[in-house]
Amino acid sequence: MRGQGFDTRAIHAGAEADPATGARQVPIYQTTAYAFRDADHAARLFNLEEVGYIYSRLTNPTVAALQARVAALEGGAGAVCCSSGHAAQIMALFPLMAPGRNIVASTRLYGGTVTQFSHTIRRFGWSAKFVDFDDSEALRAAIDDDTRAVFCESISNPGGAVTDIPAVAAITDAAGVPLIVDSTLATPYLCRPIEMGATLVVHSLTKYMTGNGTVTGGVVVDSGTFDWSASDKFPSLSAPEPAYHGTVFHQTFGAMAFTFHGIAVGLRDLGMTMNPQGAHYTLMGIETLPLRMARHVENAQKVAAWLEADPRVERVTYAGLESSPWNATARRLYPKGAGALFTFAVKGGYQAAVRLVDALALFSHVANLGDARSLVIHSASTTHRQLTEEQQRAAGAAPEIVRLSVGIEDADDLIADLDQALARATA
Repeated sequence: MRGQGFDTRAIHAGAEADPATGARQVPIYQTTAYAFRDADHAARLFNLEEVGYIYSRLTNPTVAALQARVAALEGGAGAVCCSSGHAAQIMALFPLMAPGRNIVASTRLYGGTVTQFSHTIRRFGWSAKFVDFDDSEALRAAIDDDTRAVFCESISNPGGAVTDIPAVAAITDAAGVPLIVDSTLATPYLCRPIEMGATLVVHSLTKYMTGNGTVTGGVVVDSGTFDWSASDKFPSLSAPEPAYHGTVFHQTFGAMAFTFHGIAVGLRDLGMTMNPQGAHYTLMGIETLPLRMARHVENAQKVAAWLEADPRVERVTYAGLESSPWNATARRLYPKGAGALFTFAVKGGYQAAVRLVDALALFSHVANLGDARSLVIHSASTTHRQLTEEQQRAAGAAPEIVRLSVGIEDADDLIADLDQALARATA
């Protein structure tokens, strides 16, 4: 039997009619705990000898359906959902890291991620080295004996630069370390990093996957292909786990080792749990993901082209434009489009950029992206405010830059709104 298409999986993966009631939509299992059949059943669940539901900090049927759907769309072996995209990043690193270990991260990352990697993870004794991933030699040189992961975004926030994932994966494979790709802006509709060599994929489900700005959520998808036992670098997965009577996760669970560890240890101890109602909203959002992403990309291409031709604009970063240094990579690896988030510089610098944001009417000025509505923000004074100007420029969030998240409205209406705002900003 041939595999189902992406659009079909977006609706059906992980969900069947409820066997108890016949309910066709995935029910919201709003419960904290689950009754055990008997004492032996409870013991097997707690010993990881049987898969089932124990407590909703760990597992929940609504969340499990979402995990199965995202894993199916990404082509992964399994997935673990959690409370936010930032939680997903920590969940991805947690089984890999230890005090004194480091990650190598792209310089083109969301400002909050740069802060998390620059400051917060140091409290765990971890560190990060930031490298331009377009420079293969610099990336290769940054990986050392203490490196436990390499991290990048498929499409970067805020600049919309695209990463050559196969090229990066070739370097991480040779070094024997996993590649983690944040693919929030691409979604599996535009890019499936696992097929390009990524080990783990993380998403902020808050964004395009849900698509309506109602809930926060995150997910870690495991490819199931990394050999955690090939070296002694990843003892959480390749060595006996004392909390489970010496169970070796990779030996016991094979391709599902990382996923089981994420639930049995990560969610157990970190508690970054996704609530079932949030999972329900995201499941419903994913049903229309292919339709929405196609429209997002179509609108972004039109808006970016219009902005690039406008004399009041210095430059536009959208990788879908031929002028972009990442256009060739985008056409090769992201054939359905380069996403719908990008930046542009307004002539007049910082003050003109701020005036433009204040003058927009149809674009909502919010700290979010990936909504069906078009959104705008001045990154240097908000999402990337905590960075130095040098870091801001490296991340694509210079003071004169405005970030757009192009929605699914009528593109001509979006252009008209930008036109009147530019007139006021540059008067």
